[in-house]
Amino acid sequence: MLRPNGVLVWQNEIVRSRLSWYHAVMRNQKPAKFLICKHIPCNINLTSASEEDLWLEHERLSPIFKDLRTRISDGEIKLTERTHSTRSFLDLKVALLNRMLTHCNFCEWNCKVDRVKGLRKGACHMDATTRLATWFRHFGEEAPLVGTSGSGTIFFAGCMFRCAFCQNWDISQYPLNGVPADGRRLALIMSSLKEEGAHNINLVGGEPTPNLHTILDGMRYLEDNIAMLWNSDMYASVPAMKILADVIDIWLPDFKYGNDKCALRLSKVPRYFQTAARNHSIAHENGDMIIRHLVLPNHIKCCTKPVLRWIAENCPHALVNIMDQYRPDYQVLSDPEKYADIARRPTVEEIATAYEYASELGIIYEPVS
Repeated sequence: MLRPNGVLVWQNEIVRSRLSWYHAVMRNQKPAKFLICKHIPCNINLTSASEEDLWLEHERLSPIFKDLRTRISDGEIKLTERTHSTRSFLDLKVALLNRMLTHCNFCEWNCKVDRVKGLRKGACHMDATTRLATWFRHFGEEAPLVGTSGSGTIFFAGCMFRCAFCQNWDISQYPLNGVPADGRRLALIMSSLKEEGAHNINLVGGEPTPNLHTILDGMRYLEDNIAMLWNSDMYASVPAMKILADVIDIWLPDFKYGNDKCALRLSKVPRYFQTAARNHSIAHENGDMIIRHLVLPNHIKCCTKPVLRWIAENCPHALVNIMDQYRPDYQVLSDPEKYADIARRPTVEEIATAYEYASELGIIYEPVS
């Protein structure tokens, strides 16, 4: 299968400029960020050190990573000129995630449950076991991600949201709906997708955030140079974002709502806007970015316009996919009276309004929408 715009999109100078790092990794001209992390030595005992000391070491190594990545990006140095560290920055990140898992604070819910023991479940309803619903080369993603051979998409079961209109509800709302996978198995799946020709590893769900410990452990075992893509609702905690910032090559975040009221009613999550905005800002500072915004019917004024305005003011380097494919599903389909405002597809006029407003703000959306 070949999507012509997966090739033609790279003729657009703005796309090449704004996705320059991802494009270089995709073409094997630069190393993926997780591989750079493997070449930065960690000078602390990962088993005996306290969690606080692990974080102190992380804070020490993060600027070293950023400097090395900048030098690699500028062509001053090649990663092959450095030795592979026995105990690396990536190993440190995995150790931190395993500690965090015992008082889980991967996401903004900050449930603090011990997912290793699994006696109580938090907002994601998950224990420490990662389950994969499916994985394949996806040709329906944004053109820069699909290229000639597709996006290597891995669907993780489970989610922290309870979206009334979720189209993947059988995965997101049923965290046991998948096959168990540890880091080694996940690395094998990533490698097989690379061998099939995938241009990136597209970490999605459900939601990847509850599976951070397995995802980064998979990177430890993966030696292939392939771009890591974070396809997320962006409800991760600040500590989780700090860990992610140094391993994600391209961000594909979802910015749903322009206010907390709509988020609480339709996705059952508190403090949505400030959390999503904070995490989009962190991502924008740490890699290339295509932001998705799904246009909901009757939500142009309360959601679409505030989200687009915020993006224009705070993420000027990002490309934006203004998505018109909303359809009533899941709880909206079974109880349309309760969700009357979103019980239909968006109109042509609503989508046109979203496009026009994006154009007024100077947002680049055409190549990826």
